[in-house]
Amino acid sequence: MPNFLGIDYGTKRIGLAWSDELGIALPIGAIPGVEIEGCWEELSGEVERRKIDQLVLGYPIHMDGKIGKRAQEVDRFAEKLLEKFGLPVNRVDERLTSLAAEEALGKQAKTRKGQASGKVDATAACLILKDFLNDSDGLCFSTG
Repeated sequence: MPNFLGIDYGTKRIGLAWSDELGIALPIGAIPGVEIEGCWEELSGEVERRKIDQLVLGYPIHMDGKIGKRAQEVDRFAEKLLEKFGLPVNRVDERLTSLAAEEALGKQAKTRKGQASGKVDATAACLILKDFLNDSDGLCFSTG
């Protein structure tokens, strides 16, 4: 099984999760978002350090199934990922993952805003990656 990097895209923070040949998704933290300097360097470091073979990107589809502005923003990010790393980019329907992450973290999600929100982003990335690894509902699709 390849090494996967799960990504919860954000302009302020990007949540990350990782899975290796065992197929277990683990949250690994958050890095600065695309609007903050250093995003691409840190992302490159994770891809190299963990010997990533495929990227798994949360895709924000509206509850009614439509694709909006945020999904288009993620499409542009996916194109940059493909250009930068040349790795397959798998998109996963991420509806409600941030809410599920906050619920999973409970009180931890509400403490010290900056640190906790990074935990929420990493947990959301982990849920996205788990959905991909356990895909039986057709929630995932690939590019690259």
